[in-house]
Order: sequence, then C-alpha cells, then structure tokens
Amino acid sequence: MKILHALFCVGLGLGAPALAQTQTDPAKAALAASDRLSRAAEALDAAEGAQNRVKALTETITAFEDGLEAMRDGLRRAAVREQALSAELRARDEEIARLLGVLQTMGTAPVPVLLMHPAGPVGTARAGMILSEVAPALDARALALRDKVQELSVLRALQQSAADKLQEGLEGVQEARSALSAAMAERTNLPRRFTEDPVKTALLIASTETLDGFASGLSEIAIDEAPGSLPDISARKGVLPLPVEGRILRRAGEADAAGIERPGIIVVTRPRALVRTPAAATVRYRGPLLDYGNVIILEPQSGILLVFAGLDVVYGQTGQVLPGNSPVGLMGGTGAEGDLLLAADSQVTGSERTQTLYIEVRQDNSPVDPLAWFKTDKED
Repeated sequence: MKILHALFCVGLGLGAPALAQTQTDPAKAALAASDRLSRAAEALDAAEGAQNRVKALTETITAFEDGLEAMRDGLRRAAVREQALSAELRARDEEIARLLGVLQTMGTAPVPVLLMHPAGPVGTARAGMILSEVAPALDARALALRDKVQELSVLRALQQSAADKLQEGLEGVQEARSALSAAMAERTNLPRRFTEDPVKTALLIASTETLDGFASGLSEIAIDEAPGSLPDISARKGVLPLPVEGRILRRAGEADAAGIERPGIIVVTRPRALVRTPAAATVRYRGPLLDYGNVIILEPQSGILLVFAGLDVVYGQTGQVLPGNSPVGLMGGTGAEGDLLLAADSQVTGSERTQTLYIEVRQDNSPVDPLAWFKTDKED
C-alpha cells in the first residue's frame, strides 16, 4: 500500500500546481485527498486483523476516488478553457497578423524615417504623440496574447502529463479493491443477530414474485435471532449519506425507458464504485433476487429496510451486524473507458457514469421515498 500512496501523491504533485493556475478549488480538493490518503495509508500499515484492514482499505479506496475525481474535475475545466482559448485565438488570427505586422514594421524602420512626416514638423510632432499612445497599447495587447498562448501551452502539457498519472491512480485503486475483497473474506469477528436458514431462503426466493413479497418473508429465514434492535436512526432522517458516490438519475415513481415505475430511486455512478452502509445495520439478505441483480438488504433498526440492488460484488453474510460506512459491495463495469479513468470525449458530457444502483427504503414493510432519508444536496 505504500507503493499505492507514492503513486497517488506523485500524480497529485504534478497535477495540482498547474491546476491552480486555472481553477483553485479542484487543486485544493486533490491536495486534501492526498493528505487523507496519507493518513489512510498509515492506518493501513498499522492495521492488525481483518476488521481493521477492512476499515483502512475502505478509507484508502475512498481517498483514491476523491483525489482522482478532483484531478478529473480540474482536467475537465482545463479542457473547456483550452477550447475557449483556441477558439478565441482562431477568431483573432487576422487581428494578430495585423498587430505583428505593425510591430515588425516599427521594429525594422530606421529612426529618422519614423520621425519624418509629409506635413512637416507639426505633423511629425502629432504623429509622435499618437505613436506614444498607440505603442503601449500595442505592447499590452501583444503581451496579453502571449500570456494566452502560454496558458494554452500549459493546459495542453497538464492534460498530457495527468493522463499517465490518472492511469497510475487507476491501477492503484484496483489493487486496493482486490486487497479489500481479500480482507472481507477474512473478516469473521463481526457480531451476528441471527443465522440464515438456507433451505427457507431458497423456498422464499422460489415462491417470491415481487420485492414486497420477499421483504415481508425475510423474518422467516432467521434462526436463533437475538432480541432487540440497533439504535434508533430516526434522528438522522434526511441526512443519511448515499451509499455510493453518484447522482440521482430517476426519482421514486418515475417510469424508466421500459415504462416500469418503482418506489425507489436510481443513482448513476462510475464502474467499480464502492457501496457502503449509510448507518450500522444488520444484513437481512445478500445475493441475486428476481430481476434486480445482486441485492443486499440492510436493517438499520427494527421496521426499516434499506434495499440496494444492481451490485456486481456483494460483501458480508446474512445475519451479520455491520458498522456504519462499512463496504457492502462494488458496482459492475470493466474496461478503460470507464472506472476511474475518463476517456477524452467523456470529460465534459459525464458519460463516464455507466452503472446504476437501485435504492429502496421500506418502513413497516411499505416503501417510502428514499429522498426523505438520504442527503442528496451534492449532485456528483
């Protein structure tokens, strides 16, 4: 993991100063993520046992993603600025040519010729006064153009160098994800509220035609369930973090392309994004379900279920009690065009978000609007 940290900091070190010339906020965010990654890497080196390694790896992956996102944001803005500068310079080609012609003429003409005027000494004096006012303006415009050309050169160099650093960061976060999967498999010391009956689970899945029916029968698959519940989370209603970084694609009750309406929301996110628990919760079910793909159902308190569907990899075991912010899975998607490395043509359009996570909240076995529970004031 020390290698991952070094690669990440090198990428930020090259990208942030240049970004600061065009946009300060993305550079600051990247540097903040670098500091966060440093702390996470130190915690990972000191972590003993699977539980601590899971926590440290989760923080490391999140820091990677945040820092690379900040760099990508800066590169998107740099690309937009480069396009604007290029268009401006192309539009002013004729003006630049005239300006260069005047400056070159003034620079090569003999001084006596510049001081002569057909109207005699008075005309020469007037021409001199005009020239004394025009020359500084011409110099200022020439300097402004030179600065823009230099800025354009810096932006292009930044984009070229950052592409390699983003690729290094991508390789680093993939390594961290693999390490997280191994640590999750080794983690066996989490408390359990109940043991799953695999036969009853299979029968429930076979007899279920809707998510409603499956959710209502979840209590049947539990064996030796401990009494009680996790702490009440009603005070956190409206401020729970979304389980994955992304933006709302479809709200509750909105029909999809096939005309199907669901009571949950759909969040569009990047390939291989990490999905986490928004609060401490019991795993009520994990695995494939109906047409939802891989599903994990969490119970943060008695009477409330959080359903996350559409994952590629699901962590945890049914009956386990997971701490808040624990990893519960990864989104799908493969290929260099997605994941954490943006293709050039997706830097502005946002087409790098290709995966969708379905989120449903059920209270007393009835679906409620998830946006009433989750904080969604941040689009990306």
